[in-house]
Amino acid sequence: MTREDEDIKRLLTEAVPPLTPPADRVGAVAARVRRHRQRLIGGSALAVAMAVALGAGGMQVVTGGKDAPPNRTADDSGGEGRWTSCAEAAPEMARLGPMATAGDVAALPRLDGDFTPTAVVICGREPQRRADGGQDLVATERRSDDVAALVTALRLQDDPSDAVMCTTEASVLPWLALIDADGRWMRPRIPVGVCGKPRPEVSEALAALQLTTVATRPVVELESAEAVAAGCSQKWKDVLSVETAGNRTPRRGAVPEPFPAGQQVRLCVYEVTNSEPGTGNFVHGTVLPADRRTAIEHALKAAGPAEPCSAHASRFALLRSVAGGDPQTYVELDGCRRIMVVPRPGAGGPVIAQGDATLTELIDKP
Repeated sequence: MTREDEDIKRLLTEAVPPLTPPADRVGAVAARVRRHRQRLIGGSALAVAMAVALGAGGMQVVTGGKDAPPNRTADDSGGEGRWTSCAEAAPEMARLGPMATAGDVAALPRLDGDFTPTAVVICGREPQRRADGGQDLVATERRSDDVAALVTALRLQDDPSDAVMCTTEASVLPWLALIDADGRWMRPRIPVGVCGKPRPEVSEALAALQLTTVATRPVVELESAEAVAAGCSQKWKDVLSVETAGNRTPRRGAVPEPFPAGQQVRLCVYEVTNSEPGTGNFVHGTVLPADRRTAIEHALKAAGPAEPCSAHASRFALLRSVAGGDPQTYVELDGCRRIMVVPRPGAGGPVIAQGDATLTELIDKP
């Protein structure tokens, strides 16, 4: 029994004197508490094999919790150490959250000679394009039976060599499970080198794995088919609301040239929800035909000075060249119905003006 087991045994014995079990039973419970605590620490890391740009500001981090089963290791009794799937062993992969770093998995057990892996499974997440053009973030389960190089690397000790200078970026590690010939599995600790980053032998062995996809599960939609077809981003910051907050109100005056001459203009309409304040989610969009472009352009140029108003818009539109870049024209479709034009570089700062129901009607139709 380790010193940590003795400490846990003492705490259990002193906490409930009337129900003190026999000494050997307390020791067994202490050992299981220690292993369970290690699994909970290890299970709190959400690890993925690649970064996915989601614009994750304000995203809630869900890392295990009481509804997530602890990660099982090969020394579990009762047949619970048998590998089933990433869906069961790593449910956090089907939730949004950050990536795991070397520090997150430091409490996992080292791979020693008592466990002989014959396969590795990597549970991850990545974007996947659908047949309709949309894109999802999917949870993946991939497996390889050629694990000799990886096992050798995982059995290395940490390299405590001092580095002259360490960079501050975190190392992203995959959620991986090693499986033996009997189907038992464990999550191993990753040996680290200088600056606390994974040893290069581990990174090289992971990169060299020939993985076969076993299963995929959708997590969240990244782009709708409609947004892709319209050429619009799925999400866009509510720039007008940000620019008019507090003392950052843009200058009032005549609207500068809202559209680039001789270029097609794309219209994208977004809705701001209470769950994501400050960010719009795609509703509809199109490349403006010539007659509709002309009508909108005339209405924009006829706009007067912005009126005092503090109402928040629930929908806004972005109009810009199909080639991107400035000028960008934002129009609130309800609330204060303000207009803001971000001109080309060197043409001054944003200008705010007042829209109306007629402009909204020209813009906010599929």
